Amino acid sequence: MKTRILVVDDHRMFRDGLKALLSLQKDMEIVGEAENGQEAIAKTRTLHPDVILMDINMPVMDGIEATRRILDEMPGMKILALSMCPEQECSAGIMRAGARGYIMKGGDFEQLTTAIRETAQSANSQSMQ
Repeated sequence: MKTRILVVDDHRMFRDGLKALLSLQKDMEIVGEAENGQEAIAKTRTLHPDVILMDINMPVMDGIEATRRILDEMPGMKILALSMCPEQECSAGIMRAGARGYIMKGGDFEQLTTAIRETAQSANSQSMQ
């Protein structure tokens, strides 16, 4: 079974690149994309992804607020934060909001795929308990 992923980022080129790379993974499927937090909430309600890749800084609604709202409504949702910001203050807010991990956009693609797989597996383990 493939891990269903929602990609949330306000930069179209980044979303397109990420979708292209992740679609090459045999165990992953991109089910949708959103360009801001408000859109992410709506897409999560309809698509029910296994993992959401959530940018932090976006217009309309940032990733921190979107993460809070999604997890208030759907507490079992698994969210991985993505950001260009290396400072701990950037990751602290979204981790407090309930994100399961924090990945630097400039990091290694293998690190991202590993984090997605681990997050998806933890979701499966928890739902079976």
